[in-house]
Amino acid sequence: MKKNRQEKLLEIISRYDVDTQDELIERLRDCGFETTQATISRDIRELKIAKMTNGKGSYRYVLPKQAATRGDFKFNTALIDSIVHVDQAANMIVLKTYPGLAQAVAVGIDGMHEPLILGCVAGDDTILVVLRDEEGAKLIASRIQDLLKAV
Repeated sequence: MKKNRQEKLLEIISRYDVDTQDELIERLRDCGFETTQATISRDIRELKIAKMTNGKGSYRYVLPKQAATRGDFKFNTALIDSIVHVDQAANMIVLKTYPGLAQAVAVGIDGMHEPLILGCVAGDDTILVVLRDEEGAKLIASRIQDLLKAV
């Protein structure tokens, strides 16, 4: 029963933008699973489900390994959803995000430990990503644009 409920919980989170435990409980009940808030809370903790901003001022639950990938380039889809524009010049990439989200996206970029990336500087809605060379900038900008198209 627990395994089936948790599988359904993961399915619901992957298919819908769910932002409250009450909504999770309701969707699970619609699927035939009677549950409590305490059980859902434990499931969320056990499954390592996180709550992230959706880039539009509200939050949603996301799967722990919900990441867009291409090769070894990984980035959480909630952060990808926050990017609205990508541009590249010489060995730099400029990313525009929704207001207030640039620093979170920059932390995600730094956390990738991509050897081509020297570092990021983030403001409120703009990130400057400095890369080792122009070819690296073209490659990473292209990968980010591919991720934006996939989401």
